[in-house]
Amino acid sequence: MSGAQGVGGGTPRRTPGSVLSGLAVAVGCVLFLGGFVWGAVLYKPYTVPTDSMAPTIGKGDRVLAQRIDGGEVRRGDVVVFRDNVWGDLPMVKRVIGDGGDRVECCDKQGRLRVNGKVLDEPYLRKGEQASSTVFSTTVPKDRLFLLGDHRSDSLDSRVHLTDEAGGAVERGAVDARVDATAWPLGSWGTVGRPDAFKALPGGISEPGPLGPILIAIIVGAVLILGGAAHGPYVRRRAGGARQGQTAKGKVAASG
Repeated sequence: MSGAQGVGGGTPRRTPGSVLSGLAVAVGCVLFLGGFVWGAVLYKPYTVPTDSMAPTIGKGDRVLAQRIDGGEVRRGDVVVFRDNVWGDLPMVKRVIGDGGDRVECCDKQGRLRVNGKVLDEPYLRKGEQASSTVFSTTVPKDRLFLLGDHRSDSLDSRVHLTDEAGGAVERGAVDARVDATAWPLGSWGTVGRPDAFKALPGGISEPGPLGPILIAIIVGAVLILGGAAHGPYVRRRAGGARQGQTAKGKVAASG
């Protein structure tokens, strides 16, 4: 009697498939949750309140910005910063000049020059000049010259040229560097580093880890769903097989 109970009430045998599905769920959880934690530590969301960065970033767009130190900023970066002179609110602009740079506008084709090098700015609105204001300035040491991409609708360093720092913002005022627009869904996309700044000293910054973070989250979700679906799939197949065997038994008995 005890032997019969042992056979009927034993622990279900673990198959290789069930082991792999459990492992997939475990790894998926690590990747999924780890990706979210990694992203939360490195990135911060911001809402852009104006149209000054169009067409790169529209008014009301939600962006993901990597937390960085001011020393990591490079020309061409789109940064989030605060400055008392500018209103002490989070603002989003593009870095055009670094400390010691000579920034001038405009040449006969309406283009900017940095240290004598003409900038090709593909992020500007089609047909828009680099600036409607003619200016020439040298950026003070450890400061940044910042412009919006929508030059005809941006209050930026040009407005503050008569200030003590010539419109430039301290590097330490930078809180983050924008890597992507996240919302609305139709505006999703990464914010690249313009090639025009590569030839200048210091070059351009490397893309942040947003891509690997998203891959980890997506792969983790797929593993969790796939592993969790294995058990119901196996049980369904087993149930179908039992029904088939019962049907065969009935046919054999009636025959």
